[in-house]
Amino acid sequence: MAKTGKVILYTNAEIDKDYLITREVEKILKKNNREIVLCPAFTDRFENTEALQGYEFSKIEDELIHAEMIITLGGDGTILQASRASAGTGVPILGINLGGKGFMAELEADEIGLLDSEIIKSYTLESRIMLDVEVIHNNEVVYKDFALNEIVIRGDNKVIDLTLFGDGQKITHFSGDGTVIATPTGSTAYSMSAGGPIVDPAAKNIIITPICAHVLSAKSFVLVADRVVTAEIGAKKHNPVYISVDGGDHIDIQCKDTVKVYKSGRYTQLVRLSDKSFYRKVSEKLGEKE
Repeated sequence: MAKTGKVILYTNAEIDKDYLITREVEKILKKNNREIVLCPAFTDRFENTEALQGYEFSKIEDELIHAEMIITLGGDGTILQASRASAGTGVPILGINLGGKGFMAELEADEIGLLDSEIIKSYTLESRIMLDVEVIHNNEVVYKDFALNEIVIRGDNKVIDLTLFGDGQKITHFSGDGTVIATPTGSTAYSMSAGGPIVDPAAKNIIITPICAHVLSAKSFVLVADRVVTAEIGAKKHNPVYISVDGGDHIDIQCKDTVKVYKSGRYTQLVRLSDKSFYRKVSEKLGEKE
């Protein structure tokens, strides 16, 4: 991949205290004559202003037009935040994992030395599908968003009724805590913890996983990506319901509302530097030892 613009360093200062790893990455890239711009992530969630002293920062949205790549420093949540900002721009993301599992990240903190050689050579891109979501109330769309990982529909600590459809055909009906509607990228996140399958992230699928369903027949379903999934919130149980997109804020919805999910026209491009397979990464992240 030819050099075409700036490299955005998108840092989660809650994880990279005092920008220690960011500074190391910055040194490596500048040594290779790369133009760098620093953009803090989650600026509304931390108050460590001392860590910002001596740096000039910019908003990621203001830099994307001139960017070749975003390098995130944090966890998968930092990558998700970067994907929301960059979706539709074509600017790829290279994740450096400083957090927990970090399934989406390409490098761990102790691997940043690879940037000295690999980033100035060719790299490959892996395209990940995203999902659009709409909440429909009284035949009117009242909320829209998009996700790289998942859309979660949940009761607020109480059981709810859900009926799920694919292209208008009933898939399942159950009472339970809710459901996760995920992309293959999100299959290793909440969907997996709810009992869903692990799906190759390069696949084009929509994964539906019930959460603590009160019926034995409620299983995960893996659909082709061009299905339109709808979830109808049942009127039998008038309990509070919300949706959350990629772990974001809870958006209250009402009984008899419909949640519509379908493949987005947006994609997230992830940078790949190594030939490490997804299967090996899953084994390492989930603690399987050879």
